[in-house]
Amino acid sequence: MKTLGILGGMGPLATVKLFEKIVSLTHANKDQEHIHTIIDSNINIPDRSGYILGNGDDPLNELIKSAKRLENAGADFLVMPCNTAHYFYDKIVAAMNIPFLNMIEETAKYIKKNYNLKKIGLLATSGTYKARVYEDVFGRYGLEIITPLAEEFQILMELIYNIKKGIHQENLSDFNHIIENMKHQNVDLFILGCTELSVAIDMYNLQGNFIDAMDAIAESAIVYAGGKLRNIKEEKPL
Repeated sequence: MKTLGILGGMGPLATVKLFEKIVSLTHANKDQEHIHTIIDSNINIPDRSGYILGNGDDPLNELIKSAKRLENAGADFLVMPCNTAHYFYDKIVAAMNIPFLNMIEETAKYIKKNYNLKKIGLLATSGTYKARVYEDVFGRYGLEIITPLAEEFQILMELIYNIKKGIHQENLSDFNHIIENMKHQNVDLFILGCTELSVAIDMYNLQGNFIDAMDAIAESAIVYAGGKLRNIKEEKPL
């Protein structure tokens, strides 16, 4: 099988979550049937949203440094568990000699294959919204991205950065209010378009019709590496 490289550290907990998903979703009867994975949890990468919003350092140099480090370590292809960082995707690809699966595009393919919907709600960082990371890709698949009101962005950012800080947020009523507002725009499916929100699903036991972008890229990475996906629906409980 191919060796997977994970360009991580954005944040470290989200990187752990992606690796966990890849292991959990791989059909394997022994260690040797899992995906050989190299992880670079590069915590020196500057904040992506901060840069896009005009008040932070450019993360591109560190992103490319990580990509090259993984390539030199023997990775055959890369994935990156950070939605906002896909703003820099084309420039990272230009600096590499190995394939780089695009999490945003893999999510669009997943939704197109499994859902008969046109409008998709996006829960993400302010940087992802401003950079139109999802809109440009999803438009090519005939999918329309619906975003919260601009004044609601900060509510999502607070939840995301509290997870990065290790702070447990007691009240999620504002988050739930965003979901209800978007449902009034005929949105029935919501993308967890920030890897910290992927962590929030388990942390807060969030209930809703959510699609996790990390699930989509995890499945794509397993297949691309030559591994087998678990058929969880057909598995019998122990």
